[in-house]
Amino acid sequence: MDIKKFWNEAVTYNEYLRHAGEILGNPRNQQDVDYLEYYKLGIQRMNRMSEKYLPNEKQVETLAQKNFRGRILIISEAWCGDASQAIPVVVKFFEQYEVRITYRDQEPSLIDNFLTNGGKSIPIILFLDEDFNVIGQWGPRPAHGKELLNKHKNDPENYTKDDFYHELQVYYARNKGYDTIEELLEIIPSGK
Repeated sequence: MDIKKFWNEAVTYNEYLRHAGEILGNPRNQQDVDYLEYYKLGIQRMNRMSEKYLPNEKQVETLAQKNFRGRILIISEAWCGDASQAIPVVVKFFEQYEVRITYRDQEPSLIDNFLTNGGKSIPIILFLDEDFNVIGQWGPRPAHGKELLNKHKNDPENYTKDDFYHELQVYYARNKGYDTIEELLEIIPSGK
């Protein structure tokens, strides 16, 4: 697996947003047509999170103490609800680093190395060292989001998919990215 190749072909957050907007206006295929409402929601959520998210000072201090000297590669798609909440937070919090996004469905061989319970769940956030080695990974959602999903899977009749989606979005709106960054800080190895 050549992570550097994926890095070189990846896009910036602004390019990612622009591409999602282009798909809204000109879907490329039937999947895009089927996902148009999700692209629209994803763009709205990313814009809202970009406006509302403010890095926590204590978390900024923790990052500085880590002395991380790498880059961040995110595997994603703009229609993904979890990605629309996480990516703007990661981009803003790690603004002094290079952050790029690669599309999960464009070249599936990358996501195949980072499956979640056998599935191609996104986003997957990869921390890379200066030589493009993966030194940490996170995704696809914070621990509380995973708890909500498990609650649905364990009792889908009493905690429906709609209940799960609603509660997850309320959690994201209230938490404002804090848990995502907290969990990312826990997996970033300290530099020299």
